[in-house]
Amino acid sequence: MYDTIIIGAGPAGLTAAIYLKRANKNVLLIEKEGIGGQIASSPLVENYPGFKAISGAELANNLYEQVDNLGCEIAIEEVLEITKDKKVITDSGEYQAKSIIIATGCEYRKLNLEGEEDFIGSGIHFCVSCDGAFYNNKVVGVIGGGNSALINALSLSELCKKVVIIQDLDHLTGEERYIAEIGKKSNVEINLSSKVTKYLNENGNFSGIEVNNEKDIKLDGIFLSIGRIPTSKIFKNLIDIDDYGYIKSTDMNTNLEGIFVAGDVRTKNVRQLTTATNDGTIAAIDVIDYLNSKNL
Repeated sequence: MYDTIIIGAGPAGLTAAIYLKRANKNVLLIEKEGIGGQIASSPLVENYPGFKAISGAELANNLYEQVDNLGCEIAIEEVLEITKDKKVITDSGEYQAKSIIIATGCEYRKLNLEGEEDFIGSGIHFCVSCDGAFYNNKVVGVIGGGNSALINALSLSELCKKVVIIQDLDHLTGEERYIAEIGKKSNVEINLSSKVTKYLNENGNFSGIEVNNEKDIKLDGIFLSIGRIPTSKIFKNLIDIDDYGYIKSTDMNTNLEGIFVAGDVRTKNVRQLTTATNDGTIAAIDVIDYLNSKNL
């Protein structure tokens, strides 16, 4: 019997584990893939307090080592189901807990083209605030035409020599105010009815994209801005989830007593590294208060 099972070893889950272990709680941290979540794939992080610059992999490893040194039990398993009585069922076994923190995060939508995984973090990016500065005075593409794509394009236009928006529809789908702002930018080019059909590769390096199976566009890098997919599907029959797939929460509380949520998978306005660690801290303190209030 664990005091807490944390599902997901990204910044939110790792931070929660640190606080819970320091409170002498018996914690199991379950992660299906790699430690660190999405940040582990970022080549450089420059917006995390205390570090002028650090690679995402190094930051993730530092968090892991801190959790490991505190004696937290970690299982690399895929969670298949959780139950109302706080049983966690994985592809390798079953675990019982007094409380659960769901910190499974989100996955960025991808184009799923050949070579995509090889270029992520080195030519293909998702987060402008994380990686946009690497393309100062360079030519970049933004894939997508909704609000997130237009906001990313506007931000990049302040840094880059040229920004090329690639939209597969015949119109932009973002709000009119963003479209108007884009129209004022002399260094932003819009390509409508343009579907990315291939990533260009020059000597093993990302060099641009092919659209509509016929036109090559040379770029130093691209930002995929076609949405995120919350990793919440396995919880939908038990936990309240909004229309976009995010877990509904009041602070870090779900609709079920003793089951909490933290990080990008929950309903929130800002999804950044620092807000994930913030969520992890609050969720851990909420768990401690819950366990104490129930004398568990």
